[in-house]
Amino acid sequence: MISLEGRQFGPPKVRFHELPGIERDRIVLPDGVLERVERHTVGFSRHAERLRAAGRHLRRGLLFHGPPGTGKTLTAMYVVACMPERTTLLLTGPALGLVEQSVKLARMLEPSLVVLEDVDLVAEERTEQSTGTNAVLFELLNQMDGLADDADVIFLLTTNRPDLLEPALASRPGRIDQAIEIPLPDAACRRRLLELYAQGLTLDADLDRLVERTQGASGAFIRELLRKAALFAADESEELVVRDQQLDEALHDLVVEGGKLTESLLGGPSA
Repeated sequence: MISLEGRQFGPPKVRFHELPGIERDRIVLPDGVLERVERHTVGFSRHAERLRAAGRHLRRGLLFHGPPGTGKTLTAMYVVACMPERTTLLLTGPALGLVEQSVKLARMLEPSLVVLEDVDLVAEERTEQSTGTNAVLFELLNQMDGLADDADVIFLLTTNRPDLLEPALASRPGRIDQAIEIPLPDAACRRRLLELYAQGLTLDADLDRLVERTQGASGAFIRELLRKAALFAADESEELVVRDQQLDEALHDLVVEGGKLTESLLGGPSA
């Protein structure tokens, strides 16, 4: 994974990034969602030559959308890890001003993957944008349109606010041809997340009750809930045994003491 960083003089600087390996069982999504993601990324890559020979275009775009904390970034990191033969270019922060150079580099290094997180920050409705932001949006759209059909380049975009996205980016085939919702976890997913983030702890609690109490919570909130409960347990005993009492204290600390902002930032439960 690489990104470009502009300099006042001379060509952009290339930065290299190392990502941790993401195991498939750490991606907790409703049935069928991860399979759709894999089919549109890893599946295309696996059969690239056969598809190209059959006249199928390889250029494609995915949009991960959903509330904050649901796992869009983690799913994107998993996709990157699944395709080590593919160069990944990260468009974020200062690199957003280097869209043309980044996509040109992606063409040179194909097969490649271009990741742009929180695309709503640069791709809102044009009437709501400043001139500088418009320039980034126009350049992104032009570069996506300018790729040849046989270019083996994947665009992977994430957003918390699909309703704000420029319609041309969100719906026109060839720019984005697969929108995948990464939703808040349902009861089955919340149970899996609680078990996942409780690894290393002794969880002596009513799991059914906790699944019910975390309805509407994001994966990020559940992870922080278990971390906070482990801290309360450590304060009370040498053994890290997390019981209903510590979980209740952690939930109170996050939802009540933390206030609306903390609850919003972590994707807290709806009730």
